[in-house]
This record gives sequence, structure tokens and C-alpha cells, in this order.
Amino acid sequence: MATLLSVNVGVPKDVSWQGRTVHTGAWKSPVRGPRMVRRLNVDGDGQGDLAGHGGDIRAVLVYQSQSYQYWQKHLGRDDLTHGMFGENFTVDGLPDDEVCIGDRYRIGEAEFEVTQPRVTCYRVGMRLGEPTMASLLVAHHRPGFYLRVLTEGHVQAGDAITLIRRGPRELSVADTDALLYLPDRDPATLRKALTIPALSPGWQQSFRELTAAQQSTQEPGRSGERAGTQQAGEVPGWPGFKTMRVARIVSETPDVSSVYLEGIDGTPLPEARPGQYLSLRLTVGDSAPAVRIYSLSSAPTATTYRISVKHEPHGAVSSYIHAALHSDDLVDVASPRGTFVLEGDTRPIVLLSAGIGVTPLLAMLHRLADARDPRPVWWIHTAHDRAHHAFAAETHALLAQLPNAREYVYYTSEAPHPDEPYITEGRPTVPSLAAMGIPTDAVAYLCGPNAFMDDLGRILREHGLSPERIHTEQFSALPAINPGVTGTTAIRPHQPPGPPGSGPLITFARSGITTPWSPAHASLLDLAEACDIPTRWSCRTGVCHTCITPLVTGDITYTTPPLELPEPGTILVCCSQPTSEVVLDL
Repeated sequence: MATLLSVNVGVPKDVSWQGRTVHTGAWKSPVRGPRMVRRLNVDGDGQGDLAGHGGDIRAVLVYQSQSYQYWQKHLGRDDLTHGMFGENFTVDGLPDDEVCIGDRYRIGEAEFEVTQPRVTCYRVGMRLGEPTMASLLVAHHRPGFYLRVLTEGHVQAGDAITLIRRGPRELSVADTDALLYLPDRDPATLRKALTIPALSPGWQQSFRELTAAQQSTQEPGRSGERAGTQQAGEVPGWPGFKTMRVARIVSETPDVSSVYLEGIDGTPLPEARPGQYLSLRLTVGDSAPAVRIYSLSSAPTATTYRISVKHEPHGAVSSYIHAALHSDDLVDVASPRGTFVLEGDTRPIVLLSAGIGVTPLLAMLHRLADARDPRPVWWIHTAHDRAHHAFAAETHALLAQLPNAREYVYYTSEAPHPDEPYITEGRPTVPSLAAMGIPTDAVAYLCGPNAFMDDLGRILREHGLSPERIHTEQFSALPAINPGVTGTTAIRPHQPPGPPGSGPLITFARSGITTPWSPAHASLLDLAEACDIPTRWSCRTGVCHTCITPLVTGDITYTTPPLELPEPGTILVCCSQPTSEVVLDL
């Protein structure tokens, strides 16, 4: 029979780590005597990052003494004591390859249910002083697991652990963990996992997304797509950059110009998915070549791509494009990329944009109009006024080609003409969107300033749209995901401190930073952090894929091999270093 060996608690505290402060509850120590276990926690315990730990689904973390013995031998350490893996309960027995999701146990006065494996996170490596520990836990199938408290009560070291009900699908903790983090997933096992009521909502959502991704690769003839067209994440066309010619430049508004690009070798251009972007490399002044990304603003032809660029007063590259770029000039262009793309299904569509954010949605509208798509389409756009309403006539004409389209335009600083009933002065609001009759099963695409997307995304969720069907795109760096790190303030990206490196150039395209690589940095993630570029990570060891980043061009090597390679055209920046000049969509 399994036994509770130790009850471990610890309140969150600030810990210094790599020049930053991390608020964490990973430092736990054994306690004597009985402790009350409540729905959200063990008395005296706490979690620093409630987004990934704690709550009623993850109230108690369990780790096994047998795994302690395993790691003592594997790591060559004799200093591992109960609580060092961040667990609340150290147990004898209950191995991860035998305990199943949905198992129920009685310990002392309390009853528990197994809900999910441990969240793979860098903080267990902090606690142990082993940076790759998060990866090792998964690779060696020893993650530990979380319990939900079904019946509150006192527990203490020495209590017997009694199985009172087996999980309904007998899917072990180790197999569940591998299903999320390791390759070669079995579709039948994914479907089985989704039928386990006790499995936490977060893991269920991840498995739904993995199931949908598997299905999309097995259905090349999905509605709205031609068989054999490029799927999200694939990289069409050519590697790196190739030279293209500016065919013509068209002024759309006082501050927006469209640039038409054509090949110079006469070969057809690869078809882009509507919503994707191009990366342009331009030499502006005497500085290193600058890379910027611009959404394609129309469906490409066999010979031409179109991008549309807003002139930013302090933007060196956009100023150059508006003032110094001319027809017949040559520019370096990378293949179309991006996963913010029009999905091929039959659900109603909402295209919601503001300002220059119209460009990727306009490409989607072109595709819908070309196909005379029968789906209901809501086109909702916000502009400053008539003079700054880019593509007004073009979008109005495209919408007229669709059998079931609705157009709503908002001018924030000008009243509409009486003969334009689809134009309103102001901004979209909760009542105005509700009055449009958008169905709750619609899929929405949003592009514009961050505040605009945050507000409109919230309104759509409140209206009833599922969050996974609300897709957003932004031109600046993505918001940071740095779990547990505190006291950070937004700083404009800059060159890294210290003497410049002598290695290949690294360009962070969304952040506008190009800098030579230096081996003083452990990874591309480390370099990005040194430049104060917003970064996204959790495990920092190539497991969780939070740091996945599109690779525009270049080659890298992995210092720690990922447990599962990311999709083609992307890399994990947390454990990679460059072997050539690299351009990242970061």
C-alpha cells in the first residue's frame, strides 16, 4: 500500500535568478503533525504563479520517493530532500506509469482526484540548480501529478493512501504527459484523453488543438481550400531572401502606400495563404540592413505580391519606403509566412480591423470574393476619417461580390454622408456589435492596435464567441510570457549591453533590432532578453514550445535537443544558437 511520507508547504517568496526576481512557491519544506487540506491548498502553502499552478484543479502536487532515488543516482547527488521538487506530498508508491487521470484516493480524512501531470516549468530547475530539469522530468517519464481535493480534511506523514476508484479510461500520468510533450502521438489515445472528465480544462484544450491539427493534415480537400495547398506553419517558395523588383507604388491615403513586387527570373510566385506576411530586407543609410514584416494586402497573382505600408513619422524603414523607394528598385524578400490565416471551414466569418490592421484581412476578403464564398461575412473596420480610410472603394466592391456580406465602418473623427448608411461615427461598442447579429459559432479575425484587439476580443468573448475561434495578429512584438518574473517594466528594445559580438548578424524583425551574435549568450532567447525584446517562455529547455518562433531565414543548432522538434520554419529560441545569419519573427 502507498504511504504519505511527508507533507511539504512553503509560502511564495521572491528569489533572485539571472538578474531578475521570480515570485515562486517552489521552496517547500516538510512539516510535523497533521495539516488541513482545503479545496485550494494545504494550510500554510501557496503558489506564486496561479496561472500555471494552484487553484482547485491543481491544489496538491505529488512526487514519489522512488523518483527521488532515481534522480539521486542519475544526477549524482545526495542532497535531495523532501519538498525539493516543489511537491506538497512526498509519497512511497503511486508511480507515474501506474497512477491514472481520474484515480481517486483517500489519505487521512481527505479524498482526492488525479487531474493532470505536473506543469513543465523552469522553476523546478531553479530550485534544484539543474537548468534542464524540466526537460529531464518529461524525457524520463517522471513528472509527478496534481490532485484536486474532493473532501477536505487533515492529513499527516505516515497516513496510508487508499485507492477508492480507478480512472475511467486508465490513462496513466506518464502517458498523459508524453501525449502532450513528446512526438508520435497516437490519435486514438488523444481522443481517449478527451473523454476523461477529471482531466484539467487546460490539458483538454491542448489535446483538442492537437487533435484538430492532426485532422487538418489528414483532410487536404477541406471546404474552402484546394487540395495540396499550403497548411499553416509550412514555408512555401524559397529559402532565405531572394531579390524582387518593385513593379509599382500606389498611394492609397496620405500615409499609406502599396508596393507591388514581382520576381526578376520570370518564374511564378508561390501562392500565399490569405493573412500571411512578407519580410523585406532593406539597406537604409549606413546602418546594417533592416528587416521588417508587412502583411500581404491582396490575393497574390502568379507574378505579383502586394504589401501596403503606413508611414510612421519616426520609422526609418517606413520613411525610406515612402520617400526613397521607386519602381524598378530591387529589394530582398523572404517567402510568405505566418499562421494568422483564413481557415477553410463553413462557419460564419467576422473580419475586424482598425487602421493599417486592415491589410491581412483585406487579403482574406480578396480570397472570399474570388471564390464567391457563400458563408456569412461581417466586415467591421475603424478608421480616423474618410481621408485616412485605406482601401474603402476596394473593400466595398469586394463585399458586393459576396452573397451574404455585411459592412460596418466606423470613423472616429468624422460624420458619415447620409448616403453611406454602413458608416458610423465613433467606435464599435458592446451594443453595436450585439445589434449586428453575429452568431456565437462564428470565427473572428482581428488586426489593429493592441488596445483595439484587447477590447474587441473581450467584447466578442462576452458576446459568446469561443476564445479559440478569435484569432489576432499584430505587427509589433508579441506580449511577453515570463511566468513568475516580477518587477519588469516595458523598455524599448535596444542593442545588447557590452562590446558587440563578432558572430553572424541576428535580426529580430518585429522589434527592429539587428545585432551580431556573441557566444557570451547561452541562446537566442538569452540574446533577445539582453535586448529587452518581449519574449515568451516557460520551461527554457525545449519541452513546452512556448518560445516557438518563426525563422525567416538562417540556420541554428540546438544546444539541448528538443524532445519534439517544432514544425518546419520555426525554432525554439530557448535552446538554440545560430550557425549563420538569422532573421527571427520576434
